[in-house]
Amino acid sequence: MESGKVHTYSALFGGLLLIGISPILIKLADAPGIITTFYRMVIGGIALTPIFVISYFQKKTKIPLKGLLIATLAGICLATDMAFWTTGIMTSNATLPTLVGNLAPLWVGIGAIVFFNERQNLGFWLGLSVAIFGIALLVAKDIFEPGATLKGIVYGLMAGVFYAGYQLFAQPGRKYLNTISFLYISTLSTALTAGMYGIIFQLDFTGYSSETWMFWLAMGILIQVGGWFLINYTQGILPASVIAPTLLGQPVITATIAIFVLSERFTIWHISGGMVIIVGIYLVHFTRGRK
Repeated sequence: MESGKVHTYSALFGGLLLIGISPILIKLADAPGIITTFYRMVIGGIALTPIFVISYFQKKTKIPLKGLLIATLAGICLATDMAFWTTGIMTSNATLPTLVGNLAPLWVGIGAIVFFNERQNLGFWLGLSVAIFGIALLVAKDIFEPGATLKGIVYGLMAGVFYAGYQLFAQPGRKYLNTISFLYISTLSTALTAGMYGIIFQLDFTGYSSETWMFWLAMGILIQVGGWFLINYTQGILPASVIAPTLLGQPVITATIAIFVLSERFTIWHISGGMVIIVGIYLVHFTRGRK
C-alpha cells in the first residue's frame, strides 16, 4: 500500500477509535447528558478557535450569510441529537443508544425524499426493512419489561433522527463553507443550544468533580477536535462508500470497551438485533452510494 493511502486509512481508523471511545467517556463523566454536550462543545470550540482564525486570514475565507445560517441550524440539530444520545447513555448503557443512533442514514434517506425529492431504489427500502427488523429484535425482551434499557434505546432513536437533520443541513452547508468554517460555526451553535437546553431543564453547570472535568476535556479536545478532524480529513480523500461502512464499527468498538471498562452485559436479543441493524445500515449506505 502506498504511503499516502497508509496515512489516510490510519487517519480514518484513528478517528473511528476516538469516536468509539466517546460513549465510554460520557458514561464515566457521570453528569447530565446535556451538560456533558455543552462542555464538550465549548471546549471543542475554544480549541478550534485558533485553527479557524488562522484559516480565515490565510485563505481569506468568505462566510456568506446563507452558509452561516445553514451551519447554525446544523448545530441546533446536532445539539438536540447529542442531548438525546448522551441522556440515553446515562439512562441505560454506552452501547445501545450509540448503536441505534447510527440509524441516521435511514432517516437521511427518508429526509432526502421529503426535502430534496430524491428517489430511493429498492436496496434502500430493503436496508430500511432489515434495520427495522433489527430494532424489533433489539427491543424484543425489553418491550415487555419497560425500563432503563428500553428508554435508552428510544433516546438513541431520537438522537439518530436529529443527527440525520444535521447531515441534511451539512450537505448544502458545505457548498458555502469549507470544512473548518462549517465545523467551527456548527460547534459554537451546538454549544449555545446545549447551554439553552441546560437552562430550560434547570441543570447545574457547576459543582462537578475534577475527574468529570478531565473527561470533558478529553471529549472536547481528543474527540470533538481530533476525532472528527481526522474523519473530515479522510472525507476529502476517500469515497463515502469506504468511509460510511467503516464508521459502522463505532458501536462495535464501544461495546468491546464497555464490556471491560463498564462491565456492560448484553442479551442474545441485543447482540442479534445489533448485528441485523448494522447489516441494514450497510445496505442503505451501499445502495445510496451507488446512485
